[in-house]
Amino acid sequence: MKKQTTPDNGFAMTKIINLQSYRTIALKKRIFGPWQKRFGETYGLKTQLSDLSNNVLYCLAQPGEQSSFAYYELIMGVLGFGTAPNFHYLHNEKKMLVVDIHLFLADQVRFEMMWRLEWIKAFEGKKFSLIELVKDFEKIRAKYREKPPELEESNPDYHAYIQFTREDKEVFIRRMLQKALETFKERL
Repeated sequence: MKKQTTPDNGFAMTKIINLQSYRTIALKKRIFGPWQKRFGETYGLKTQLSDLSNNVLYCLAQPGEQSSFAYYELIMGVLGFGTAPNFHYLHNEKKMLVVDIHLFLADQVRFEMMWRLEWIKAFEGKKFSLIELVKDFEKIRAKYREKPPELEESNPDYHAYIQFTREDKEVFIRRMLQKALETFKERL
């Protein structure tokens, strides 16, 4: 797109506006603007869980209203559903989608925290950007279900863990959340 401008000397000049760059900046602001205000950190369209600071990861790993609202900010921004305060005004179908993605993202954040503690091996959500985790939620969740996270062999509870069925192993790891939050907080 070209825009005509006239400088003080009366000659016309052509200024090229890069629409793609503008769209990228606007998209980044829509998706991550609330997080930049909330956490005081900068994020990009390729930001992954591994790019989040320990403090942000800890905040997001916490159960409760504060972290839920932060997830809604991200999810609703990615999906173009408006801002998080509008969550309660969404149609039930959209509201359920946001909640489902929120629960999935919260799991991935908690697995990232456990991975940083060296308690679990790499997990499916580690491979994707935050935007991909939201946009491709169904596909990634299906991959996750095929291959849930596994406990590291160096973990003291590993010998008990390997005795369980696949489903029970996943429950075992989820039960470690409170201890993981406490341990992670000590490292901040």
